[in-house]
Amino acid sequence: MSKASPDSTMVIRTLTPNITTLSVPFLRFNRIKFGGRTTIVKLRTGNLAVFSPVALTTPVHSTLQSLGNAVTYLVAPDIEHHMHLSAWKSSFPTATVIGPEGLYEKRKAQGDDDVPIDIIFTKENKHSLKLPEELAAEFNVEYFDGHANKEIVFLHKSEEEGGTLIQADLLFNLPAYEQFSKSGVSATGGMMTKMMTRFMNTKGRGQMWFNWYMLSKDKPSFSKSAKVVASWEFERIVPCHGDVIENGGSAVFKRFFAWHLKK
Repeated sequence: MSKASPDSTMVIRTLTPNITTLSVPFLRFNRIKFGGRTTIVKLRTGNLAVFSPVALTTPVHSTLQSLGNAVTYLVAPDIEHHMHLSAWKSSFPTATVIGPEGLYEKRKAQGDDDVPIDIIFTKENKHSLKLPEELAAEFNVEYFDGHANKEIVFLHKSEEEGGTLIQADLLFNLPAYEQFSKSGVSATGGMMTKMMTRFMNTKGRGQMWFNWYMLSKDKPSFSKSAKVVASWEFERIVPCHGDVIENGGSAVFKRFFAWHLKK
């Protein structure tokens, strides 16, 4: 893969008037072209909610400045998407950190900086936990405690924008064309990437199989959560890995989680 700097390979895009994405090339296991993505939502209050923080580069700082720089919430939507949390918390020390159960312990075991998780989603509190008012006013949230990575899924409910589902590893949409578009390398090259794309795209049934047998660790709980999300209406899905699903997001979700919706 190209050694180009993160500054030159990041794709910064205004997805909707209130949502900005930061898309970067990322290799899983240093071989599979997954790509990575941060989603920034500007709330009606002017505060910013940042989901799955990527590297805090100069272009990212400039983007935040253009949005008002009021980073108020840092969201690690599962136990895998926290790599740059320390840098963001250092730059925005008053930001509230949101994440799932087990994240703090995992980071501590890995020797990461001791960033406290202020709002922790657990299997026990998932239906009683209250988000701050400004978040609750604009988001629905569902915690997939039955998912292997402990997924917290957010729906930005804007009627004007058609609704946007923000998630991490619940649904992939490989190849990661946008995320590798400025990297100088093909998003589809490599045997491992080709193999994983068969299971991580939105065209066939491979991802349905992968979710059912590999990622759904507690199927009854996972299915309950899938039914909650299926009851929402949203136009687009923003995955961390792969291209944004720009249209028909609700239908895509229902198709790929049909086995869970039938349970």
